[in-house]
Amino acid sequence: MSVPLLIRPGAAADVSAATAIYAHHVRYGSASFETVPPDAAEMARRRDAVLAAGWPWLVAERERQVVGFAYAGTFRPREAYRYCVEDSLYVADDARGQGVGRWLLAELIGRCEAAGARQMVAVIGDSANAASIGVHRALGFESAGVLRSSGWKFGRWLDVVLMQRPLGAGDRTPPEQGPDSSAAGP
Repeated sequence: MSVPLLIRPGAAADVSAATAIYAHHVRYGSASFETVPPDAAEMARRRDAVLAAGWPWLVAERERQVVGFAYAGTFRPREAYRYCVEDSLYVADDARGQGVGRWLLAELIGRCEAAGARQMVAVIGDSANAASIGVHRALGFESAGVLRSSGWKFGRWLDVVLMQRPLGAGDRTPPEQGPDSSAAGP
């Protein structure tokens, strides 16, 4: 019998655990193109910015320990992108391969749909990142392209894999923000 996993909105108290999880990915992985892990104050600033924009910042908790976190942010700052979000997803090294990422991403998708987003984009570091590509594909993301050799880390060039998934009605209808659909989004 497996230990239950709780997916919930992340609180300020979760930032230090998220900082440690992310630092491991920065130091040893190619999913993030950062080369120096941000400190807890910077991670708190990033979390606050996500929440201030109206997007979710979630954690996965097992036995009262944060084992992963995920959040969405506006894909690009220009207003026309206001219905398109980019997801970020990181799982503790000792919790990988246990479905944590899948549960986090599924909940993130649902919350972004509820907030009015219409497209979600994954910007995945390293075309060899089979786990991230696989979890996104399993949840309905399709390949949108590859930016070849766009990052340099660990003494080698890394690709960026772009994947995309419609949320809610996607592009089948205009957003429900007014008759001309030009009102500000979430």
